[in-house]
Amino acid sequence: MNRRELLALLGTITALPSSALAQQPNATRRLGVLSVTAADDAIGQTRSAILVEALAGHGWKEHDNLRIDWRSGAGDRARIARLADELIALKPDILLAVGTPSVEELRQRTATIPIVFAVVTDPVSQGFVQNLAHPGGNVTGFTDYDGPLAGKWLEMLTQVAPPVRRVFVVYNPATAPFAPLMLHTIEDAARTLHVTVEPAPVNDAASIAALASRKDGGLLVLPDFFTMANRAHLLAAIAEARVPAVFWSRTFVDEGGLMSYSTDSAEQLRRAAAYIDRILRGAQAADLPVQNPTKFELAINLKTARAIGVTLSPSLLALANDVIE
Repeated sequence: MNRRELLALLGTITALPSSALAQQPNATRRLGVLSVTAADDAIGQTRSAILVEALAGHGWKEHDNLRIDWRSGAGDRARIARLADELIALKPDILLAVGTPSVEELRQRTATIPIVFAVVTDPVSQGFVQNLAHPGGNVTGFTDYDGPLAGKWLEMLTQVAPPVRRVFVVYNPATAPFAPLMLHTIEDAARTLHVTVEPAPVNDAASIAALASRKDGGLLVLPDFFTMANRAHLLAAIAEARVPAVFWSRTFVDEGGLMSYSTDSAEQLRRAAAYIDRILRGAQAADLPVQNPTKFELAINLKTARAIGVTLSPSLLALANDVIE
């Protein structure tokens, strides 16, 4: 290489953006993942596979140029806190927090390691970010809730025959701190729909089992990783009560729940992978806007409807993305 070629090369390198210089494609980067689901839970395993595939699509391959430290909280808040300590001690380049408790624990422990979150409700009111457009700090990500969702869940229960006049709203106050926001929206919708709404907090196996006695109304299960982790017990109690219920995740319907209207959590993991890629290549979390969900799906289990003796309106069935016969 002659002097002219060398100077041209140096000029090209100097002109490259700092993010390109920071990529270091041959260096292995480290990602810490903290999820609230159990490691052997089917939905957690599916999400992990989606994340690995999406990261590979951006050029980050596990066991090649990316090391992933997986931690799963199994719906146990104390365990999630311990696992957050473990991940921070590993000094990862970036963190992925799946679920509200994961974000809370990680952000309490670091203000410098970038955190991307997914499947999180109302990050502004919870204090995770300053605002959606300009999150500030070291946290950004993807929400699983859009304002009209809560009213839509209640409306779905009014399209059941025999008519539902009382609705019990199920959530765990310890793991769903955003529940008051949703309850406010539900109560507003209830006045228009002429339905009585009553909170039904759950926090252990006994309180879940007690739902079997709620035979005088329908159930609306709010987004909450406690209910997800305990969905087998929850679905059993609802089946015993033989009442209609609407859920925040398609997973419940696949496992015997009546119906759900939900965001696409798989899509959130794919979008989170894109943010992880951008940050690993030099972007700042503070500059990446928090994004609301863009894909929704309505799922109905007609087998369950027949089992509990209810009929769903033709208009609701016509809107369903998937009907399980």
